[in-house]
Amino acid sequence: MNGSRVNDILLFLLVVETGSFVAAGKTLGLSRSTAGKAVARLEESYGTRLLNRSARALDLTEAGKQLYAHGQNLRAVIEATDRSLESHSGVPRGVLRITAPDAIGRRLILPTVRKYLQTWPDTKIEMSFSDRIDSLIEKGFDLAIRVGVDVPDLGFVTRTLLRDEAILCAAPTYFADRTRPQTVEHLTLHNLLQFTSEGERQGWYIRQNDGTRVRVHGQVRLRLDSAEALRAAALDGLGIALLPQTVVGVDLTEGRLERVLPDHSIGQVPILALYPHKRLLDAKVRNFIDLLSEDLKEVQTGSPSQ
Repeated sequence: MNGSRVNDILLFLLVVETGSFVAAGKTLGLSRSTAGKAVARLEESYGTRLLNRSARALDLTEAGKQLYAHGQNLRAVIEATDRSLESHSGVPRGVLRITAPDAIGRRLILPTVRKYLQTWPDTKIEMSFSDRIDSLIEKGFDLAIRVGVDVPDLGFVTRTLLRDEAILCAAPTYFADRTRPQTVEHLTLHNLLQFTSEGERQGWYIRQNDGTRVRVHGQVRLRLDSAEALRAAALDGLGIALLPQTVVGVDLTEGRLERVLPDHSIGQVPILALYPHKRLLDAKVRNFIDLLSEDLKEVQTGSPSQ
């Protein structure tokens, strides 16, 4: 296999994972046409269609599913090779500055921070908990943890740490005088709690039983720029929220929140590590990302953290 095909396969993975050619290209600082041409070259090379394209969604064909599975293995080998060879570049030391979303940061990142500081005594960590996407370079951050696929600037590298399930949920008290929605259309009669950041509003899409994705429309009377604030608003019975499983999982288990339309798929939310592109990644950044990746795998599988 030549190098160009490897690059095309890696770009194909991003198209599938982001759900669009535009988002995939943006992640790597490329144009939509570049992503589209990469998929077209693969389809021509393998002599089969990999994606069914429609105005609303991109769906994998059977051949596409096979290539996606093999492509994940290919990417895993490349990443493992990188980590193995980079491990010889030094011992972590100095100050590591991290920015992370408030809710995810407190629940998922702080346990890793404790382990990291215990493991590497010559390091210090400064953290900023914020759902705003600030410029990493201007603010002096070494690493950002982000939810979603948007890359704020070119010249950055992303690594997917976890794919979290998106959950529609509300407090039982919200339904005290309302009928629980049974279909996507019923959501138009309800109050939706929506995330917004710097003027950009979160769109909700639900995959129906026939495989089509439809946009949810409803009464949005409250918008917030914090996932933790959205959770608090949902707990107060102010409406239906769309949040990652890791943020509301305990609330669901203990009955403070309940799932809405549990038979419908909202999709997965990638949790990403984002850092400036460098020829040699600083050991303090690389080792934190590796440790966090291991911890998040334990969260996803339910294994106890050591």
